[in-house]
Amino acid sequence: MINENIPKHVAIIMDGNGRWAKAHNKSRSYGHRSGSENVIKIVEACCELNIKYLTLYAFSTENWKRPEEEKKALFKLLKEFYKKEIKRLISNNILVKHIGDIEAFPKDTIKTIKETENETAEKCKNPVLTVILALNYGFRDELKNAIKNICADIKEEIINMEDIDEDLISNYLYTKNIPDPDFIIRTSGEKRLSNFLMYQASYSELYFTKTLWPDFSKEDFKISIEEYSNRVRKFGGL
Repeated sequence: MINENIPKHVAIIMDGNGRWAKAHNKSRSYGHRSGSENVIKIVEACCELNIKYLTLYAFSTENWKRPEEEKKALFKLLKEFYKKEIKRLISNNILVKHIGDIEAFPKDTIKTIKETENETAEKCKNPVLTVILALNYGFRDELKNAIKNICADIKEEIINMEDIDEDLISNYLYTKNIPDPDFIIRTSGEKRLSNFLMYQASYSELYFTKTLWPDFSKEDFKISIEEYSNRVRKFGGL
């Protein structure tokens, strides 16, 4: 039974679309489409449980190694998802953001992402839920950019070397103004974070399930939240 100990921020590594497609004798693109359709179910579950932030690992910096056809299908799917769901997101007062370097994406994809962000920001002033898509995201890349920007600001005398602490570093990450995830879920049976929110996940609770992402239901999600709600987070204390 889920108690009052609900995570404020849940992050999910949505893994297993390709394996799900193979098991169903479908293309990898079909698997990704089925995975995207599952996103709305989990968004609904977050609203039902009063979770305030949901971060989804949608496209990693390592995903550029995928075949060209698959990457094109992913960009197309991303645009379709935003355009199809934006009215429903706004009607349910759900804010959409992204983290990562989207400037490497096709121009029409970038345009759709930014339009969605701007429209939800304009119409969802007090959001029930903030959904963050990690797009062309990788923590090592995020850290590299943060270090470069910190060094540049020291050179310009905007900040001093002595100013550097955990809070300052956090303010140079993509996740500035987003709370660290309390709970990270990874589907498909893999048990690693794969370059996802490594700094932010320092004290996150982790949950691994063998269920492939397209099959990860609202009930599965609520079971994971129930497990979280019964854990005791000590943050290094007693």
